[in-house]
Amino acid sequence: MCGFCGFVGETKDREPILKEMMDSIIHRGPDSDGQYIDEKAALGFRRLSIIDLEEGSQPLYNEEGNLVLVFNGEIYNYQSIRKNLEEKGHIFKTHTDSEVLVHAYEEYQTDMLNHLRGMFAFVIWDKEKEVLFGARDFFGIKPFYYYNDNGVFVFGSEIKSILKHDLVKKELNLNALETYLTFQYSAMEETFFKNIFRLPPAHFFIYENGKMTIKRYWEPVFDAEDQSLEEYVEEIDQRMKESIQTHKISDVEVGSFLSSGVDSSYVAACFKGDKTFTVGFDYDKYNEIDYAKALSEKVGIANYHKLITTKEYWDVLPKVQYYMDEPLADPAAVALYFVSQLASEHVKVVLSGEGADELFGGYNIYKEPLDLRVLTVLPKPIRKLLGKLASLIPFDIKGKNFFIRGSKSIEERFIGNAFMFTEKERKELLKHPTSAPSPFKLVKPYYDKVKLKDDVTKMQYVDIHMWLWGDILLKADKMSMAHSLELRVPFLDKEVFNLASKIPMKYRVNKHNTKYALRLAAKKNMPENVANKKKLGFPVPIRIWLREEKYYAIVKDAFTSDAAKTYFNTDKLLSILDEHYKGIKDNSRKIWTVYMFLIWYKQYFEV
Repeated sequence: MCGFCGFVGETKDREPILKEMMDSIIHRGPDSDGQYIDEKAALGFRRLSIIDLEEGSQPLYNEEGNLVLVFNGEIYNYQSIRKNLEEKGHIFKTHTDSEVLVHAYEEYQTDMLNHLRGMFAFVIWDKEKEVLFGARDFFGIKPFYYYNDNGVFVFGSEIKSILKHDLVKKELNLNALETYLTFQYSAMEETFFKNIFRLPPAHFFIYENGKMTIKRYWEPVFDAEDQSLEEYVEEIDQRMKESIQTHKISDVEVGSFLSSGVDSSYVAACFKGDKTFTVGFDYDKYNEIDYAKALSEKVGIANYHKLITTKEYWDVLPKVQYYMDEPLADPAAVALYFVSQLASEHVKVVLSGEGADELFGGYNIYKEPLDLRVLTVLPKPIRKLLGKLASLIPFDIKGKNFFIRGSKSIEERFIGNAFMFTEKERKELLKHPTSAPSPFKLVKPYYDKVKLKDDVTKMQYVDIHMWLWGDILLKADKMSMAHSLELRVPFLDKEVFNLASKIPMKYRVNKHNTKYALRLAAKKNMPENVANKKKLGFPVPIRIWLREEKYYAIVKDAFTSDAAKTYFNTDKLLSILDEHYKGIKDNSRKIWTVYMFLIWYKQYFEV
């Protein structure tokens, strides 16, 4: 695990610029550094030593020295790939997983990506052909950002390193702000910085003669196969245990995050390690520590835990948004910051439960198509009429939203797990609305690819392509690497997905529960009450805090700041805040979305 950065193209003062870029991401790799510089390219690397501690430093080269690699991630099947490459005559100089990439590229070119099992982002510079090849893993576990303008291509594991290049001008992208207000995360390939983009998951690029070509190399395809529930449960358990053991490959100790939910509990119960890590808050409904302690005792693992105080949470917000690179309004990111900090005091690597919901159907919202079935079986004109009549009711009553949502197709009502401001609301909120695409336009390409699937599968497919890498994996990477901690996700494994993609919808989401088959598999390894526990996400008491005078005042101050006045209609902001504070309506997530942007903006544009 590490961070990398670099550039291709005409650049003065190449060495000092590269050093500045590398220094800005030292938290990703405090153990060592390395760089390669020639007349056309500069590649920098910061290392967190996990495998082959003595010889695994980068950049790494092929036998002739004409291919240069910098890489972030882990290749879990590197030993079998290495064996095949050695049989083909390739000579290795180290025992690290990284080196297989440069030899695999030499042997297979871009098809090398189909041989890999792991999480990765990397570039390989061919100094003879003057071609840069780069790629990002299947689900977007590891980040990759780039800038391509002014005759120079700049890239890195984090945006903050790209901003150190003297040709990169730091400008706010208002399109990103507008879509963020709806999604709570940066939802496009464009980032919050003009001309800086993110490479999508499962894509590679070739940069040659000043031109960048991007191609997709893998697609997640759901294709259910008829098999008994018992067979699927047994297969899930076997596949997960194999994946967990594969993800433990390391020359340093591996720990595991542990909440009260089934996902991290399943991983922790099966990982056969010594340490688990948990955080909670000093509110009964927001504290998972007792659950984690009980499970750890049951499976014989030590549990390290921390109670996050309200003051600690609020004090660390600027630091969290700095490490995030772009604003993220998911309150769980801060909790992830603290549990990563705790784990980093004991281990260098942790396993975590991200991805289970998207693959196995775990979010509570996935039950909505089943709940609405009583309406969706009606002819569309009747549903539309009922929805219209319900929307005319001027106040909230029980059942109103049921009829409104039931009148719409899944494509009209679901853009992912978070939906903060509608298009109308964000136009009213912003002082300078843009021509940013509507949220439904952004998700439409994914719906188009699964037209014939059931609604639950459609929702999973949208979340895999939007929410998973835009929110879940973004905060997992940035918050763990803020503490020089490698986070691994056994659910987001190619082999696990190959199985999950075959499970019929009735075994994923049904009247009994979400993640139905996965929970039955988990039950083989943990108490039934944990396996069946309702999905909570990571509970954070934002709603409560924003009705306390102290925190209301803090947010109100931010909502009347110069930055707020520049981008927002502050009267509207204060109206939303006061409505929540007085208990009229729960606007906590909307308030938090704007507040996190303002915190982030201060770190990058006012410092």
